[in-house]
Amino acid sequence: MSVPDGLPIGDGWLPAPSTAAVTFPYDGSLVATAPVGDADLARRALDEALTVREEVSRLPSHVRRRALQATHDAVALRRDHFEQLLVAETGKPLVDCRVEVARSLLTLQTAAEEVARLHGETVPLDLLPSGEGLLGFWVRRPIGVVVGISGFNYPLLLAAHKIAPALAAGCPVVAKPAPQTPLATLWLVHLVREALHDAGGPRAAVQLVTGGPEVGVALTTDRRVSAVSFTGSATVGHQIARDAAPTKVLLELGSNAALVVAADADLDAAADAVVRGGYYASGQACISVQRVVVVDAVRDDFLTRLSSRMDQVVVGDPRDETTRVSALIDERSTGRVLEWVEQAVAAGAGLVTGGRRVGGAIEPTVLLDVPDGVAAWDEEIFGPVVAVRSVPDLDTAFEVVNHSRYGLHASVFTASLATAFEAVDRIEAGGVIVNDVPGFRSDVMPYGGVKDSGSGREGPRFAIEELTVTRMAVIRPTTKG
Repeated sequence: MSVPDGLPIGDGWLPAPSTAAVTFPYDGSLVATAPVGDADLARRALDEALTVREEVSRLPSHVRRRALQATHDAVALRRDHFEQLLVAETGKPLVDCRVEVARSLLTLQTAAEEVARLHGETVPLDLLPSGEGLLGFWVRRPIGVVVGISGFNYPLLLAAHKIAPALAAGCPVVAKPAPQTPLATLWLVHLVREALHDAGGPRAAVQLVTGGPEVGVALTTDRRVSAVSFTGSATVGHQIARDAAPTKVLLELGSNAALVVAADADLDAAADAVVRGGYYASGQACISVQRVVVVDAVRDDFLTRLSSRMDQVVVGDPRDETTRVSALIDERSTGRVLEWVEQAVAAGAGLVTGGRRVGGAIEPTVLLDVPDGVAAWDEEIFGPVVAVRSVPDLDTAFEVVNHSRYGLHASVFTASLATAFEAVDRIEAGGVIVNDVPGFRSDVMPYGGVKDSGSGREGPRFAIEELTVTRMAVIRPTTKG
């Protein structure tokens, strides 16, 4: 796969003021040299987006749908290339990159389908006497220019969740990928622009600017922007929300997802879920299992089953089919995770397994009884580390889950339907998963968090609603009589 030089801004490609190396996290080898934008190019992209805003808002539904469907087909045709590219620039295991491409395809397909379901309703205005004889209905209209900023861990999927709903809604969008992982997003934007052009729309409806914080600030603080959609850390997301106000901001932020093991749980299934859900993507997922809250009655049995499964988690080269944990995105992240593990042990936590560096990777780690006030329990570790704590009963378990500033996803393992419904009712999170990993996400469902985990919802249908506004029409058919 190849794209023109520079950055896709306006109807063509503009030269970037500088370039930066994109390296393979596993061994530091060069993947490619990528263009790096600046604040001036960010403002230029917004100028171009404003220029085509009205044109994009009036694009017929069949044009928007055809462009998204064609993008889906173009990505599908290059599926293997995208998978290998994602391994190279993120360092994620191949198995996880395959899942990412599959989910990106579903997101593009679903967004194309949602174009046909973008409609309004009539309103019975005559519920008051003053409304007699009036016809009322509302429609959805594009919110305007959208800025989509995505994280490094799922660069293709996160970009698809920003770009596809914006285009489906009729909004120009300027994408900004993470500096470490610009390549998959750059190629996705190229494919969208070509598909849009072939369908009869302007390429400038979808643009991309790479760069560091100065680019993000230029994009998010410009009052001409109507909505900012950001996926990343809570610290950065909250700063964006403050700086962008009163612009609408959609935030998909971090978490320290909990998995509750009830006394009646299938312990084998729960242990399998912790292994599967705690270490995929090398733990670099905002809804990976980080906290396990197990009822005392089954604590020892659960820990035995969990410990016996840890050697199933293969650490190594992410290009290998069997690898499940590999190097984190960069050395800074690796050092921070190891430091947090050391702090937890120093605070009294037990180290059941792992906690050491293996080559460029961190061994899959299980901590026991990490106290409150320690980062490995309170914050998002974003690495292959799971912390287990036991509690006397389910009431306490739910309280422990909720005693967090985060609330994205949580899960509970139980054989009781009553417990399942109680969990859904009591756990303060955007999603509650019963008898599966908290990392379960279908890209068609509403996805987002509460508290410091963010605001707004993703998933094509729900993101399109976020990126449109209702416009009410009130019509008196005649002024006579």
